[in-house]
Amino acid sequence: MAICRTVTDLLHSRHALYTVVPHSHTHSSRETADAARIPADQLAKAVVLADELGYLMAVVPGSRHVSTVRLSELLGRRLELATEGRIAPVFRDCSPGAIPPIGPAYGMDTIVDDSLVGQPVVYFEAGDHEQMIRVDGEVFLSLLKEARHGQFTH
Repeated sequence: MAICRTVTDLLHSRHALYTVVPHSHTHSSRETADAARIPADQLAKAVVLADELGYLMAVVPGSRHVSTVRLSELLGRRLELATEGRIAPVFRDCSPGAIPPIGPAYGMDTIVDDSLVGQPVVYFEAGDHEQMIRVDGEVFLSLLKEARHGQFTH
């Protein structure tokens, strides 16, 4: 599978400069960072949560984990991890488990962990398990300009 259409459409519509970074097939953010030889804190990953209000995408560094308790308190919601099967229709242009961390492009409420702010470079999943997108940190944050920010990882 190539870079998913939603990613390319967003990058082109925002005139974002980017590089495609190929890597060996991986199954986790940690594996991806290792395979591509990049710092895990510069790899943005998507964690999709759900509650009675719908889905929420949390965008966090590959080196960190979402605290659902902290995030739920921050947003006044009762969030839990969404199952892959439940969210697959939303990300139909992506391979299962290869969700790009660009929730607004998929019409999804999104929150970005503050630990991604200030990164000089950010890498993110391109919609398959063998390619990433590399952008300047400021460009990445501009792709998520509609997103909220907060501190909710450990």
